Amino acid sequence: MSIPSATTASPAGAAPARKSPALPGTGASPTSASSDPAVVDAGRNAAPGPSAADNELGAYLRDRRERLDPAAFGLPLTRRRTPGLRREEVAQRAHVSATWYTWLEQGRGGAPSEAVLDRLAGALMLTDVEREHLFLLAFGRPPEPRLPGEASVTPRLQRILDALPLSPAIVKTATWDVVAWNRAASLVLTDYGQLAPEQRNILRLMFCEPRVRVAQDDWESVARFVVAAFRADAARAGDSARAQALVEELCQRSAAFATIWREREVREFGGGLKRIHHATAGALAFEYSAFAVDGRPDLGLVIYQPATAEDEARVRDLIATDDSRRSP
Repeated sequence: MSIPSATTASPAGAAPARKSPALPGTGASPTSASSDPAVVDAGRNAAPGPSAADNELGAYLRDRRERLDPAAFGLPLTRRRTPGLRREEVAQRAHVSATWYTWLEQGRGGAPSEAVLDRLAGALMLTDVEREHLFLLAFGRPPEPRLPGEASVTPRLQRILDALPLSPAIVKTATWDVVAWNRAASLVLTDYGQLAPEQRNILRLMFCEPRVRVAQDDWESVARFVVAAFRADAARAGDSARAQALVEELCQRSAAFATIWREREVREFGGGLKRIHHATAGALAFEYSAFAVDGRPDLGLVIYQPATAEDEARVRDLIATDDSRRSP
């Protein structure tokens, strides 16, 4: 596994190293005491460490530390008896005490707080998947996702959408903003390209756009499912601020949404059968499936496959009609 190279020195504000007695059996001198209560408590309650086989967290930290290149951090290469960074160098980068960090590697201290573990992940230059693994070792669960400021998809993912000419497909965020789609989705579901970005939200369209409401085979059932699945998606992705703002807006704009939201139902999007009444093609049925986007917990891919050969033919006719309209 490749490790991203670092081009900067220790982060600004790191406490300067202070001399103190070396830890028994390590040869390492602790540096920079930490004010983090979790770090202090862990140090006070340190116990004899477990065997290496039982200390997966410590072994992983040590392995990642030894893979780093000191020169990439502007550190001297002289008098290094082991590869990678020294324990006190990692501790200084993470703003924790070297004593506590040494105990953590040895499995002698208590569990770190999430904030401290996140600083260690940054100090060790961990990738997102490595950071997730670190949290799984420490807490048995992944960290809270770090959502990008602006949702977007990669060109590769867009090409996947475009490679499904007869299957409407969209990519949505945790707050159900549609951020990518293919041509079939524009012709069958909604022409998202004609909408402003803030209008490309599935809940806004479902509850505030009469055209979308009329197109549903059973609007009330679909609306309840959408709200329940949205609640689960937003909570899972940790996007509480944006989700709350959207909920407050929709509660003001739609009495139906406010009523359904108060029911607190939660559903998995998963897959199923969707029926719509298209203005041109008439009744259409699709089998839909939802997929996670690797490395992007805030995004989900939904693909609608025509349920029958007749449905596929009607989608094909829509595309042919659009081609004719575009021809000079």
